[in-house]
Amino acid sequence: MNITLLILMILVPVLALILLGLNTLLAPHRAYESKLSQYESGMPVVPGQARESFQIHFWLVAMLFLVFDIELVLLLPVSVSLSSISTYGFAVAVIFFLILTVGFILEIGSNSISLKPHALVPSDGTAGKE
Repeated sequence: MNITLLILMILVPVLALILLGLNTLLAPHRAYESKLSQYESGMPVVPGQARESFQIHFWLVAMLFLVFDIELVLLLPVSVSLSSISTYGFAVAVIFFLILTVGFILEIGSNSISLKPHALVPSDGTAGKE
């Protein structure tokens, strides 16, 4: 094993433990009401608020973000090693990114990703009633 890698594998956890210990020892521990509440932003807690339904659009955006975030993470090693990978490796990377691009186009076409804002509809069904 490379000595640099071995030092890195030992040094990183030791440094992380040292920094966590220093934070525990030196950080102020003053708890106050808004910090101890469920929402640290200071918003008042509304009973039943956590159980209300929400639009599926938020979940879709989160899942799509993860997929395309992974795409970007995989793009970096390909771009760094582009001079040393063979034509086969380059072709596999191009096919991978083409498949993700087709998926992205299909998501835009099915309005999973919308460039215009959605109108929020109340969950109690009172939309449009006066």
